[in-house]
This record gives sequence, structure tokens and C-alpha cells, in this order.
Amino acid sequence: MKISDIKLEINKIKTIEDLTASPFNEDERKGVQSALKSRARLLEKERALLEHYETMLQHENKHQGVIIAGIDEAGRGPLAGEVVAAAVVLPEDRKIIGLDDSKKVPLAKRLALREEIMEHAAYGIGIVTAEEIDTHNIYNATKIAMQRALDNLPVSPGHLLIDAMTLDNGIPQTSLIKGDAVSNSIAAASIIAKTTRDMMMEKYDTEYPEYGFGNHKGYGTKAHLEALEKYGAAPIHRKTFEPVKSMFGMQF
Repeated sequence: MKISDIKLEINKIKTIEDLTASPFNEDERKGVQSALKSRARLLEKERALLEHYETMLQHENKHQGVIIAGIDEAGRGPLAGEVVAAAVVLPEDRKIIGLDDSKKVPLAKRLALREEIMEHAAYGIGIVTAEEIDTHNIYNATKIAMQRALDNLPVSPGHLLIDAMTLDNGIPQTSLIKGDAVSNSIAAASIIAKTTRDMMMEKYDTEYPEYGFGNHKGYGTKAHLEALEKYGAAPIHRKTFEPVKSMFGMQF
């Protein structure tokens, strides 16, 4: 049997156990052995991701028979732009493998997960503007964004898993520190919130190209601070955030 044909057969093997038991292990040709090792690495990676997914269901599993919504936000720290929150109810009939803290997920994978979540899960998005942030302060603005996300969710959850926050809405809830690293539902919300906000900041980049919003997404990088010094504040800057407040407080 040609090595190219054997490689095709090896790539059809779905588990490490079946790969270990495969008669192809007796073939000493380097091409075959290389294909076996490559397939083993891939299957081990898939197994690890599945185990990680199951581990991150620990909080969801405490509320069997109840619709669980995970809630997270993106954009509390930037000097410009909105704070965006998302609420996600994961599907019961599908495992969305690869969920994690959105900051740990590479961009291409993050966008792929966004599409998968939007196609198979129920979700809602809540947005609070820079002006509202200045009015309510960032803590309260974050809570408002989370409640708006929940209000836009097409289903009614019986329990909320929230990343390091609580909402005064009467719904039973659990606040989890670093929730996007321990709960699939919150991780999914983290993906939706971050990708949504990043896309918004990329649009602002075309509107206000001198600030570089597409690169730093509104965070206080050196380049951003230099642009503030040179061009002043844009309408989407948060005027109550330092150093914007001190640098340009008089102009608002």
C-alpha cells in the first residue's frame, strides 16, 4: 500500500485508542511513522480541548434543567469607545469546542467561534456609549450594558453566570471571578462582546484614522496618548477617564 494512501486512512482515525491499535504501527517506513505521530498530536490536542470544555461546564452543571445565561463585557478599561456586553445561552445539542477567555484565543479562532456561537447559541448584545459611561461611571455603565444584553436575549434564563459582577434584576445568579476562564457560557459571552467591540473600534478607525483605534481599540497605549496630545479628544473619548479628563477637560 502506498504511503499516500496510508496517510489518508490514518487521517480517518478518530481516537487515540484506535490509532494505537492500528496495524499501520507495524509499518516502519518513515512516511507512515511520521503520519502516525502527526495524527496522534492532533488527536491529543482535540482530546485536551474536549476535556477543557467539559471542565468548564462545572458551573453550568450545578443548575441542571435550568436555562443558563453567561454574561461578560469588553471595554471597561479603554479611554474611548463603548463598553459592550453579551449574554449567551449555549445549545444543548452541540459542544462549541475551544471556548476560553477571549483574550487568550487567537484572532482567527475568536472570529470562527463568534460565527459558531451566533449560529448555534442564543445571544443578546448590550452597548453603552462613551457619553453614558461619563454619566453613570464605568462600573454602573457595565451593569447597564449587561442588563441590555440580557434584555436582548431571545430566551428567558433561570440562572445567570456573570463575570465578576452582580445584576439587580431578581434572577438567580452566580458571580465568578475570571468567569471567562472557568465557564463556557461566560467564555462564549466574552467572545461575542470582545469581537463586537473590536469591530466597532475598527469602524471608528476609518472615521477617526489619526488615532489608530483599529490597532489599540481605544486603550491607553503610547501611540494613542501621543495622538491625543497632537489632535485632542475625539467625540468617542471618555471625558471622565484620565488622562483625557486632565488633558482636555476644559474643552468639553
